[in-house]
Amino acid sequence: MDTQAPEGISLAVSTVIFALRPHPVTGLSTLWLPLVRRTRDPFAGKWALPGGWVTPDESLSDAAARNLLETTALEPTYLEQLYAFGDVDRSPDARVVSVVYWALVRAEEAERAAEGDNVGWFPADELPELAFDHNAIVDYALWRLRTKMEYSRIALAFLGETFTLSELREVHEAVLQKPLDPANFRRQVEGTLVPTDHVVTGGRHRPPRLYRYDESIELVHNGPLAHA
Repeated sequence: MDTQAPEGISLAVSTVIFALRPHPVTGLSTLWLPLVRRTRDPFAGKWALPGGWVTPDESLSDAAARNLLETTALEPTYLEQLYAFGDVDRSPDARVVSVVYWALVRAEEAERAAEGDNVGWFPADELPELAFDHNAIVDYALWRLRTKMEYSRIALAFLGETFTLSELREVHEAVLQKPLDPANFRRQVEGTLVPTDHVVTGGRHRPPRLYRYDESIELVHNGPLAHA
């Protein structure tokens, strides 16, 4: 058995970060993600996911966090490993395997992201042609996110520990890209929620109650984002 590592294969990390922001045309809450503009070949001038090389002395997660901080100034609470992408021809001038991470950030966290000529936020479903296979990576991340919305607590990453039913429904609508009937939605989620003793004050109507997820219910999950 040959135990010699093959030469010429480089290891990189990339990160898909989703946040909810208003759509510039509809005003509805939609998924956005930060991209960075490449300043050198290959694909100089193209937008790409934030990422970079893994150094010999750091873990994959440390490399993802470092590259994300260096390119966007974002520091998510945690990163979850999404998938590894390693098609032979995914980079035109080298053999590169990328381990992709993803995270969800709240609006106030997203506001701290650096923006400028080489860093910008884009609607996740309206991306330009990206460098490498990054469009396919985002498509995969969107599929995973929308699948998780059906059975996990992943919406909590956008909301915080307490939220109104309307806020929870709006997150589901933004991610799934479709309106949801409020009464049906309430019936679907009420078994997983616990009402708190607090309400949202300041409105003209009856103040909505704040809820939290019922921690005693063991939900089917796949990774730490299910408990976000």
